[in-house]
Amino acid sequence: MKRGYNLKKVLTLLLLLAVALLGACSSNEASSKTSDGKSDVQKIIVGTGTQFPNICFLDEEGNLTGYDVELVRAIDEKLEEYEFEFKTMDFSNLLLSLETNKIDFIAHQMEVNEERQEKFLFNEVPYNVFPLKVTVHQDNGSIQSIDDLAGKKIATTATSNAAVYIEKYNKENNLGAEIIYTSSSSDIVNQLRTGRVDATISTPFAADFLNEQSDAQQKVVGDTLLNSNVYFLLQKGNTTLQKRIDEALTELKEDGTVSALSNEWLGADYSVEF
Repeated sequence: MKRGYNLKKVLTLLLLLAVALLGACSSNEASSKTSDGKSDVQKIIVGTGTQFPNICFLDEEGNLTGYDVELVRAIDEKLEEYEFEFKTMDFSNLLLSLETNKIDFIAHQMEVNEERQEKFLFNEVPYNVFPLKVTVHQDNGSIQSIDDLAGKKIATTATSNAAVYIEKYNKENNLGAEIIYTSSSSDIVNQLRTGRVDATISTPFAADFLNEQSDAQQKVVGDTLLNSNVYFLLQKGNTTLQKRIDEALTELKEDGTVSALSNEWLGADYSVEF
């Protein structure tokens, strides 16, 4: 009789334990839902840099900010199913990180070229126009256009569209320029200011920022070399995220947020109408 009683007691305890575990699972499942019953938000890793003036850089307090950064944060607020997290690195490492799935998309003023189109996916709504121009020291009066760079030293960021452009122009026009590659805008500033290079390929808003923040002593000259649209760059096939980014970006354009951010960070409205 006692043995039967003990068996009954054990079965009762096992039943109570099962109920408790089921309750815990139900609680965890409930906590994995948002307040409106949706599934967990998906974390999205956004690759960007810290060396691009006005675009993605560290302010005086060491905080990541800039036009691309704040725009991504505004998009993040629109997309409840996602949580964006920034991962910073040298620009030259961004494409490899995207290709190896270490990040989900790049926010770093990415322009379209054939190589990128073959490997990756651009969103469809541009968020900026990127005007590349020859940039020289403020006291340089001999360089007024790209053709004046014949035989000169030009500093540029490896794998950037500025690098792609000047490499192609240099080859096709027998410019005979020496291209110096670097991963740091501060290095380009120092080389240009000290005369170790003759020019770089940059934008008016980058030159203005560097002049104000670090006495870069730069000026842009000549015609715009390349005036291309700027997009976010995603992993190939990630069309769901692409679509949602475009929907949020469209809303932010329509409500004036994109224009306001461009004016705040770039000094003018470089946003693209569509």
